[in-house]
Amino acid sequence: MGKITILALRVVLALALAGSLFVQLWMVPLLSTDLEEAGAPAGPRIALLAIVVLGIACVQVTLICVWRLLTMVRRGTVFSHGAFRYVDVIFGAIAVASLLMFGIAVLLAPGGIAPGIVLLICGASLLIAGMALIVLVLRMLLAQAVAKDSEAKHLRSELDEVI
Repeated sequence: MGKITILALRVVLALALAGSLFVQLWMVPLLSTDLEEAGAPAGPRIALLAIVVLGIACVQVTLICVWRLLTMVRRGTVFSHGAFRYVDVIFGAIAVASLLMFGIAVLLAPGGIAPGIVLLICGASLLIAGMALIVLVLRMLLAQAVAKDSEAKHLRSELDEVI
């Protein structure tokens, strides 16, 4: 991966992180005020706001882990066992985000919201879970690449001994 590509990805990650912090610090309190003024009950309102904050935290954790993986790519160490912890954290964060999205559907279902909206939110939860599964498949590919890399290093060292 080239230096320009890594730089461009880091700019995107930094902007996404800044945007998520803006939403957490500015937009969530405004959402809380709007829900309170609309007369939403305190229990579901607090639960919804907690889900939103935790969902944003999942995005932030993912962004930071991708940043760390980019650093490993730049250094040429991404095909090592150290990369697994970041990929595992990304998988976990996406899985939690899927559950949080489903939690929003559960919160909205007993209310007066249209059932179609609840089904759309459940569908979004399913799509997010699918993204977690894609990350799991990519983790397996990383495991194969790490195994091949270590095998190649071992064979190279044996060849050096022979020569």
